[in-house]
Parts: sequence; C-alpha cells; structure tokens
Amino acid sequence: MTVTHHVRVYKSEEELPRDQQLAYKIAEVAADPIPVDDDVVDMIINRVIDNAAVAAASLTRKPVSAARQQALDHAVSVSGDGSTVFGCALDRRTSPEWAAWANGVAVRELDYHDTFLAAEYSHPGDNIPPILAVAQHAAKDGAALVRGIATGYEIQIDLTRVISLHKHKIDHVAHLGPSAAAGIGTLLGLPVQTIYQAVGQALHTTTATRQSRKGEISSWKAHAPAFAGKMAVEAVDRAMRGETSPSPIYEGEDGVIAWLLDGPDAAYDVPLPGGGESKRAILDSFTKEHSAEYQAQAWIDLARKLHNEHPAEAFEPDNIASIVLHTSHHTHYVIGSGANDPQKYDPRASRETLDHSIPYIFTVALQDGAWHHVDSYAPERAQRDDTVALWKKVTTAEDEEWTRRYHSEDPNEKAFGGRVEITFADGGKIVEEIALADAHPLGARPFAREDYIRKFRMLAEPVLEPDEIERFLELAQRLPELSAEEVQQLTIVAKPGVLATAPAPKGLF
Repeated sequence: MTVTHHVRVYKSEEELPRDQQLAYKIAEVAADPIPVDDDVVDMIINRVIDNAAVAAASLTRKPVSAARQQALDHAVSVSGDGSTVFGCALDRRTSPEWAAWANGVAVRELDYHDTFLAAEYSHPGDNIPPILAVAQHAAKDGAALVRGIATGYEIQIDLTRVISLHKHKIDHVAHLGPSAAAGIGTLLGLPVQTIYQAVGQALHTTTATRQSRKGEISSWKAHAPAFAGKMAVEAVDRAMRGETSPSPIYEGEDGVIAWLLDGPDAAYDVPLPGGGESKRAILDSFTKEHSAEYQAQAWIDLARKLHNEHPAEAFEPDNIASIVLHTSHHTHYVIGSGANDPQKYDPRASRETLDHSIPYIFTVALQDGAWHHVDSYAPERAQRDDTVALWKKVTTAEDEEWTRRYHSEDPNEKAFGGRVEITFADGGKIVEEIALADAHPLGARPFAREDYIRKFRMLAEPVLEPDEIERFLELAQRLPELSAEEVQQLTIVAKPGVLATAPAPKGLF
C-alpha cells in the first residue's frame, strides 16, 4: 500500500537518520524490484510513441537543431556503446548525457506531450529521454527500460502531487532531476545508497527560477527539462563512483524546503509506493491532443465546439463586447490575463510566449475551429487584424470553484477547464463550460493506443520515410520484449536531407 512520508525541515543539531530522509525513501522505491503491471507497460509504450511523435515534428526547429549539434559534437563515452540522437542515423551516437540533452529538447520543444497537474505541474514524459539514453549506452534490454521509466514517472508525479514549486517561483523541473536519477537507478539495478546520492545531487543542481516561463518566454523553456535530464545522468555517474551529495537535501536547515520552498516551518506529506507495491502513477497522467500548454487543451476543444455550432460572423470582433474565461487560479495567473504579462497580447511575441497565452489560443481556436502545431502559431496567423482585435477582448478571471476542482484529489471532480461567457455587442450572451479536454482519460474522446499511433503518423510523415515509421512503431509496441540491441535502435531516423534544412549553428564545441 502507499506510504505517506512526513517531510519537514530539521535544524542542524537535530538528528535525521539517512533512512528517514525523503531522498532515501525515493531511492528505496527506485531499488524495489517489483514487476511492472501490464496496464502500466501499455501506457509506457504509448508515451514512448508520443515522445517520438512530438520529437519528429520538431526536428528542424532551431532550438532542437542547436541541442542536436551540441550533442553530435561530443564523442561516445569510452565505457559504453553510446546513445542515439533523434533524427540521426542509428550508428551516429553520442555520450548518454548529451543524448538526453538533445532528445529532451526535441521532446519538449512543441509543448505537445504528456502532463500531470496537482500541487505542481509537470511533463513526466521528460523522464524518458535520459533513461532511454542510459539504457542504450549501458546495453540494457526493454524490460529494464520499462522498469526505469515506471520509476521516473512514479517519483515525479508523487512529488508533484504535494510539493508546489511554482508558488515560490521555482521551475517545475526541480521534481524532474530526482525522478530521472531514480529512474536511471532502477534501470541499472543500483543499490539504495547509490541512488540516494544521485537523487540528492540531481535535485541540488536542477533548482532554478520560473523566469524561464515568465514574460518573453525564450527557447530555454524547451532546454530546461533536457538540462535536468542531463544533470540526472551526470549525478548517477558521480554516485556510481562513490561520491556523495548535499544531505539532507530536502530537509536540511539550508536545504531546498527551508530556503526555496515553504520555509523552515514547512511540512509535506509525500505519498510513495510501499515495499512490494506497483508503480502505477503514469496512469494518472494524460497526454495532449493539441500543441499548447495543458491548461489550454480543454479551452481549445470548447472553442472548436463553439466555432462549429455558430455562424462564423457571430465571432467577428465588431460583434463581440467581451469574452471572459472563468477558470482556476493556475490558469488565470500563469497563462491568463492574471499573469499581467503584456507579451500575452503581443502579436509579435515568440511561439513559446503564445503557447502560454490562453487569450491568444482561445481566440485562434474560436476563429479557426481547429488547432495546428505550426500554423496556429505562425506570425502571419498571430498578426491577422481580426485576430488581434478579438484577442484584446479576451480576459481570464479566477473562479474559486474551478480552483477547487483543479486541486481536487477526486478524479471525478478534478478539472482543468472552466466557464466561458461571451457577451455580444447587442447584449446577447453565450455561456458554456468544459471540465476536461476531450483526450483526457475521463474526457469525451480519451486517447487510446490507436490515437497515439495516429498522432505519431501525422507528425512523422513529413520527416520520416514510410518504412522508418513502421520500423519504429513495431519496435515500440514490443518494448518489454526488446533485446539490448533492439533498445539501441529505439529512435527515429529522418528522411535524407531533412536535417540539412535545419539551422546548424556553431558554438564552442
């Protein structure tokens, strides 16, 4: 059964045995050799496919190309087989930490893969690139890879359930460093003591401010989780060499909780699987049908519905007095008008910024009745006169009930949408609401294996040969049965000439 661990700050003169520290408890979960349940294996396969899909769609984007070039400028480490890089030939390999970096950026660039939201928010699919990179380098088979990924998801999601980072302006990848280190520990079958040291270093080196998701959002947004994955690989390497890390990292008087989070009087109750309990947290996460911040998913579906139910002229700017999205605290203050970021209304803002502007996203989805991972963000789309005029009339407002539902632990109540009130210039009004995205497990059209495959085909067809699409899907769907050699082929190879169309920036390396 799940065990709840009470975590608080300890003064230096107080004794906190190592085996009572949260990092140690995480390591114990990682070292537990419990088999992975069949439904969890199926979902892991889905998410491996999902990651490859969104990576394919981003292969020629500038941040992804820059990260890929950095990785390719580093040789394979001497003590392993090396790791593949998305888009490159199977025999073109690099050191595992740099593969984690390049592939992590490719997965995250379009903000189009899975999510889990609770006290904090997360993209737990970010665990897959570093764990897979180490599996390839260390010649681990598919069964070991599945166990490692199950741990990565479990730890990140369990931390996300109760420890808020964004409240203190700390970026959410602070939960990813420890989870990826734990997942790699499971993959490699490392002892508790080694994983404990790796978790401590991974957390210590991946705490950063949320400025990466504020104001004019830069390309670092995609690099941040890749950096956490890279740090996790390096932390495991160092721990395997017998080196130690700051301790107690969470509970220490000068540790993460005391100085970066809720302070010296803080306490959290962190749920983790007990000994012999299956790691099932991945089943609580959900993927994206649309390339946009997760809180925008349901709003896109609602806007699409309204577009299809009303004549196009109904939503022309001159006919609209105001559009108010009544929603949760998080949606209002992070991607809504409550953020007080003028960039969220700037038609010349970066794609990363528009991705975090629900006024923009709702406007375009309402006008188009659809959402596209490239076209919906194109400068000519964002700068269209009728879009800008309507966009300025869209605001958000926090609604206590939607905030309560956002934080509810009851899956039948938990919601990430809200209520829209469209007031027309003639005084008429439309009021509609949506709780969950259509693709959510409890939504109107929950994603299943065929949906993940359809998403992969749609995003991969422009950049992969048909035979390559089938090769990858065949491998991915046999994931727990793969040999170590087959795991080393678990990547996507671009069509000839595709990568040559991407920028190839030169740097220090």
